[in-house]
Amino acid sequence: MTGNSGENSVTTQHSCSTCSTAIDKEIQIEHKNTESDVILSEKPVQDEFASNSICFGCGPSNNEGLQLKSYRSRGGLVAEFQCEEKHQAFPGVINGGIIGSLIDCHGNWTAAIAIMDNNGWERPQCTVTAQYEVKLKRPTPFGKRLKMNSRVLALQKDRAEVIIELKAEGKTCATGRGLFVAVKEGHPAYHRWE
Repeated sequence: MTGNSGENSVTTQHSCSTCSTAIDKEIQIEHKNTESDVILSEKPVQDEFASNSICFGCGPSNNEGLQLKSYRSRGGLVAEFQCEEKHQAFPGVINGGIIGSLIDCHGNWTAAIAIMDNNGWERPQCTVTAQYEVKLKRPTPFGKRLKMNSRVLALQKDRAEVIIELKAEGKTCATGRGLFVAVKEGHPAYHRWE
């Protein structure tokens, strides 16, 4: 990716020792009419692979949740989300916990799809968040369509390190970085997508 300004980037200060070496530079996720914004799937990955999920952030079966919809793109996933009045921290600004949930779920699905594709599986294994961080760069405005883009930084057979960027009106409001791991039978989340 090219380096333009710090506003469009995620700063990497450390990484998972089992996924990649430490990187100490700005990582860019481009959004300006690039191929990374091109949606490659008609159906959201959550609906395709986890229609019974009750996850607050992305579960299609949770009528009280956010029901985030993420779509395949070149190099990761893209999503758009329209917040509701109840998602505000104070008038005109979205709650940071809502932002964190969106980033966590979008990153988790980015990892699950990348792990599935890398292993040649027909369905993703359920992945869980091992660690993640969110940087709130500016207030996220209420009433604007939020756009997220993600990509994988490092990938192994059962885990992926992912970066996520959330924008409103073309401005980066938050960034995230996380490590997401596919779980095995016996883990409490193993069957959650069935």
